Order: sequence, then C-alpha cells, then structure tokens
Amino acid sequence: MRIFSGIQPTGRKHLGNFIGAIRQYVEGQDRGDAIYCIVDLHAITVAYDPADLRERLYDTAAVLLAAGLDPDRCILFRQSDVREHTDLCWLLAGVTAYGELRRMTQFKEKSAQQDFVSAGLFFYPVLQAADVLAYQTNEVPVGEDQKQHIELMRDIATRFNARFGETFAVPGHRIPEVGARIMDLQSPDKKMSTTGATDLGTVYVLEEPEAIRRKFKSAVTDSGKEIVRRPDKAGITNLIEIMSVARGLAPEAVEKEFADAPGYAGFKEAVGEAVAAFLAPVRERYAELRPNTPRLEETLARGAEKARDIASGTVALARSRMGIGPA
Repeated sequence: MRIFSGIQPTGRKHLGNFIGAIRQYVEGQDRGDAIYCIVDLHAITVAYDPADLRERLYDTAAVLLAAGLDPDRCILFRQSDVREHTDLCWLLAGVTAYGELRRMTQFKEKSAQQDFVSAGLFFYPVLQAADVLAYQTNEVPVGEDQKQHIELMRDIATRFNARFGETFAVPGHRIPEVGARIMDLQSPDKKMSTTGATDLGTVYVLEEPEAIRRKFKSAVTDSGKEIVRRPDKAGITNLIEIMSVARGLAPEAVEKEFADAPGYAGFKEAVGEAVAAFLAPVRERYAELRPNTPRLEETLARGAEKARDIASGTVALARSRMGIGPA
C-alpha cells in the first residue's frame, strides 16, 4: 500500500486541516508506505509573499512532525526539491483535457476571489495529479472537498495507461468517516477555513487553550436543546463530530452521553475542553521543534532524496512510453 498526500504551506493550520488531513497522515504510517509533501509550488499560484512562504513552510513541517509524523516511518519533503513533479506535470498535460480543468469547482471558487487569475491556478490539478502519480500511489488521504481532484487524476492515469501502456497506479481516495468536513463555528453552513471565514469560528491547531474554549463557548447552534445530528441542526451536528474525534468516541456515543443535557451551554464548554486537550500535545511539541530551522531543513532534504529515488523511476518510464528522449 503506497499512501501519498500533499499539504499547502499557506496560512495557519486549523482544526479542519488537523482532523481531515493531518490526523490521517499520522495513521497512514501504520497502514502502508507513507509519503507526504509540503506543496510550495501549489502555493505560488495565488498572490503570496516569498519570505512568508518560506516561514510558513517551516511552520507546516513543524506542525506535521509535532502531530506525530516520524521521518523514520514516512517520507516528508518539500515539493520544489523534487523536480520530477514539474517534469511529470508537463507530460500529463498531454492527456488532460482543457474542458476537464474548466469544470474544476475549486478553480471556479478560487479564481472568483483573485484580482489576477494565474495560469498556474488553472493548471493546479495537473500538478496535483503529477504529485500523486509520480509515486505509484494507491491511496490519497483527503478531505471531502478534494474528491473531484482525485477523480480527475484517476481519469488522467487511466487515459495515459490506455494510450501509452500500463505506467501509473490508479489512486483512490480515503476520506475520514467522521470529521471529513469540519465547519466554521460561527457559520456552520461553511467549511472551516483560513480564507473567507470568521476568526472566531476558526480554531487553530496552535491556539492557546483559553482561546479555544472561548471560541467553542460562542459557537452558533440553534434555538433547541437536543444534542443530536440532524440536517436542521448544522451547528450541533458539527460540534458532535468534533467531540467524537477529540474524545475518540462514535458520534452516537456522544449523543447518548449528552442526551439529558439541559441545553447547549454545557455541551459547548465540554467540546472546548476536549479540543483544547486534544491539541495540547501538538502545540507543546511544536514549540520545541519550530525554533530549530536547520533540523527541519535537514529532515526535508533527507525526505526529498528518498522521494526523488522513487519519482525518478516513474518519470523515466513515462518519458520512455511517450517517446520522449533517446530510445
């Protein structure tokens, strides 16, 4: 089993990132050959500050390591250190349809937020496909919002294999059963996000416990008092799922535990406490890791060397199958 996923080095990582992606990364180390990439090339498709990008990349590396990624049990690297990603991206462009890229929901959403829409933003899914296919990936742990991108890379791999011969594994996605889509605490109809979301509704992985508790106390719910998951109770449903992950319980167990609660206030406080405790070890470990930039750089460089050993063989095979370069 080969597992691969990439994570953006932009913005502070929030609870949705942690539950939907990072927690899956850590679990993946016990299930297969796990490879994780901090995708700095994807980050330059929208406006950014170069110095900030470098700092955020180290922030992200430290968060991943603090969460439990072990460089001896997985490969962790910086995308731009392995040039096979961009080489393969261009090769895959030959079997990717313009119409497929135009239909990508994330491109439509992100381009609507930009004054300048780069060609890189449009081409983003092809590079993402190259990231995954370069490693003969079987499984991609992602959040619910990435399903369309996984389907596109499956189509690209299948089309390439049909035209040039069996070259790539066709990857599948892995979406957590609970917590795949953590919502904004103030706007439970919107996904928790570092862009276009409310600060009070976004819980950050490295936030102080008191700030986390305060945000959950003010979480928007509804006018009822039943602590159950229902379509008309988006806020409470979101809190139940968060509590389920933080406490390691089934959502049904959370509903049963709080079935006799007199209202929402006590439940919201309990969720805040559980999340603060859930994230505390990561925050503490991050504080130890982040100041040592040379050590982080060493970890990423070592990971890039291992990644390059795998990706170079895949790209060489793709080039040969396509008739690129000497026979």
